[in-house]
Amino acid sequence: MCDIGSSCFVVPRAYSYGIYQHQEDMPAFNLNETRIAFMLRKDKFKYVAVTNERQRRVPLPEDRVPPRGKELAYPEAVLLVDPLEPEFKGEVDDKYQYSCENKDNKVHGFICFEPPVGFWQITPSNEFRTGGPFKQDLTSHVNPTTLAMFVSTHYGGEDLVIKFGEGEKWKKMEKEVGKWPYSFPASEDFPHADQRGSISGRLLAQDWYISEGNIAAKGAYVGLAPPGKDGSFQVEAKGYQFWTNADEEGFFCITNIRPGPYNIYAWIPGFIGDFRCDKDIVITTGSEIDVGDLVYAPPRNGPTLWEIGVPDRSAAEFFVPDPNPMYINKLYINLPNDRFRQYGLWERYADLYPDEDLVYTVGISDYHNDWFYAQVTRKIGENAYQGTTWQIKFNLDRVREGNHTLRIALASATFSILEVRINREEANPPKFSSGLIGSDNTIARHGLHGLYWLFNLEIQSSQLIQGQNTIYLTQARSASAVHGIMYDYIRLEGPPLHDYSPSQIKA
Repeated sequence: MCDIGSSCFVVPRAYSYGIYQHQEDMPAFNLNETRIAFMLRKDKFKYVAVTNERQRRVPLPEDRVPPRGKELAYPEAVLLVDPLEPEFKGEVDDKYQYSCENKDNKVHGFICFEPPVGFWQITPSNEFRTGGPFKQDLTSHVNPTTLAMFVSTHYGGEDLVIKFGEGEKWKKMEKEVGKWPYSFPASEDFPHADQRGSISGRLLAQDWYISEGNIAAKGAYVGLAPPGKDGSFQVEAKGYQFWTNADEEGFFCITNIRPGPYNIYAWIPGFIGDFRCDKDIVITTGSEIDVGDLVYAPPRNGPTLWEIGVPDRSAAEFFVPDPNPMYINKLYINLPNDRFRQYGLWERYADLYPDEDLVYTVGISDYHNDWFYAQVTRKIGENAYQGTTWQIKFNLDRVREGNHTLRIALASATFSILEVRINREEANPPKFSSGLIGSDNTIARHGLHGLYWLFNLEIQSSQLIQGQNTIYLTQARSASAVHGIMYDYIRLEGPPLHDYSPSQIKA
């Protein structure tokens, strides 16, 4: 076994880059995906390594083809029924089981043991990648194939398609490099280290219902991306992005930034919503910009009455079931943090809730065990499905005058419609409908997050009662087994309080 964080083998290096250009005389054009694919010798490279933990021997490409392999719900997922090497019999192979987030996608590849040599795709800079640090993409997979992904809609869908209007002028350079930023490229499109700039500062959070003072944005993801709206970085694909993590005190520094106009974007684990600086930032050659203290005031109208989950843009804290024994990838049996990468977990919802849907009781239920990781459809026939309705039950000792606020953060949505009803399951129209949202396909692609969504609903006190209340969450679209949503975090806030202290609210 090889630790891919260390030097395993000494091999020749090759550097690659691409320059993408849409000229003024070109027609309108959509760019969905672009990548470099390295196809290796199947008789030599039989061991894949994506991370220090996610590495294993892999089956052969012919094992995926009938009659040795049986296609499952979609072509990428294949059940190995008669592989050439018996150790793989009964496993599921799917290239999406080896996906990785941009922030962690630094090195992956294959190992050949005879002779001892490795083939590694190394990417020390993410500036060319689209969608921000949490965007996921393919790495290495059975064939054997190693990918350098430049642009894709994986885990993002239609929102990440790069769309050019007729005559729209655009150019972008994409790179995989061994030392960043390196000095030998002669292209005028590549700024060298002395032509780049840097930015530093500190990010704080301001939530008076938690603390009387500002809170250091510990571990915040802070980045520069082209100017846009709140959260627009996650669907931005034409420009460049530069990201870092803030330290324990919220301080951050981003270096080697290409000259140009940007905005500062951020999100803070533990807080909902997106930060965006109210001023654009212009990076020039050699600039060293200190923006000082930036303060993010996350959405908040009143004290927390109850909450479900953790605001971290992921469904990781919720219940991920054991896989169907018929559909197992052995790599993930002993990797608890990656158990969600097994095929067909969406089908386990109907096994756990065959007749009635999920009911969560605040104060009694535990979201780690009682909140399924994805709200999916239920199969009711050979090729028929129905939407599902989850319930949140909670007690109010009294109903205060004024508007309450229900905040629903989604970690993913795939061709779904979220409807919310308050104390009346049959209410028509519902209190809220998202309309058709999402195309990130995260459920089928073994992920726990795609694009982030935040919905904020006002609930009048007249809609609530003293005693037990119920919120009904319906995923109303039922066209497929893998259409559905993943929740990140749900919070009910009471009406605003005046003349309070945070310590009184906590009590």
